[in-house]
Amino acid sequence: MTWLLNRFFDHQQQQTPGFAFQGTVNWMRALSILIDEGAYSHDSLSRFYNGVQRRRPNQDAGNLAFECMLMAMHNVSSIQKAQSLDEPYSFVRSAITAWYYATYYACKAMIAAATGSDPQTHSKTGKIWQTNIVKRNLAVTPFDLNIEDLTPSNIGRAIVALRNDNPHDLSVTPTNHEQAFGAAISYLKGTAEYEKRRLEEEVRDSSVFKRKGFADFRTKAARTLRDARLSGAQVNFLVQAFRYRGKANYRDAIYLSYGADNSGTLTVFVQDLANVARAFALMAAHYLSRRVTQDNWQSFANDIAANARFPLPYDLSEI
Repeated sequence: MTWLLNRFFDHQQQQTPGFAFQGTVNWMRALSILIDEGAYSHDSLSRFYNGVQRRRPNQDAGNLAFECMLMAMHNVSSIQKAQSLDEPYSFVRSAITAWYYATYYACKAMIAAATGSDPQTHSKTGKIWQTNIVKRNLAVTPFDLNIEDLTPSNIGRAIVALRNDNPHDLSVTPTNHEQAFGAAISYLKGTAEYEKRRLEEEVRDSSVFKRKGFADFRTKAARTLRDARLSGAQVNFLVQAFRYRGKANYRDAIYLSYGADNSGTLTVFVQDLANVARAFALMAAHYLSRRVTQDNWQSFANDIAANARFPLPYDLSEI
């Protein structure tokens, strides 16, 4: 073990770099396989959103939707540009950040088009995305995978139902649909359990928990207090993306910049980041094209084609 790893393991809890690296690249590989199965062609997305009703003209909502759509496309473009660079290690963390913000702003664009709302935090955006997009079946697979109610028993039931006997997880790099879907469900499960633990800590730190003298969740009364908090929580793609960005930027600091040379794997990883971000933003663009007024969409598409100062990740005129 190297000097820096020794220090990390001696003084703090730290995942092994190989384990963290494996989960990071295999989830993105799985998503990339799943979106390449035909659902993200222009024709497929056009059919998927064919029944979306146009909203009444709303200048503020339209402005927000178009602004966020531009931000999403710009972030996708930055990852696509990174693919052309020779050495992936120097920019891979920035590519993950761009991937997250492509996802985040695409979500905000869809929310603005759907309801006109403008959530100001990442967590609120995730909740509104769940209510107004996911629950209304407006997200395309695999971006629709979600769990509502994060009580321990419900997480278990939900994962069993979604997995449907699929035995695959994130331990092996997926190469086909079954392996990719199993890996996607594993990341959903891991995020649900992570969110459950995070919310349990909030309950432990609450004044009512301390006032009642609870030390853990072994008693029925303590579990009731905990489950009241967990039952209203959810995990969806944006929540997974937020956790993913955090792992790259705030935790597991060592595994994307140090140790064994995984340049070949990271080169594919950056390609997968670009592929998945493009698909998510393209999904949002198709939804917007059906939700905003048609003349506004055409004006937006024409203006972006004429005035965007970065290579567009897709041709808006084809939507």
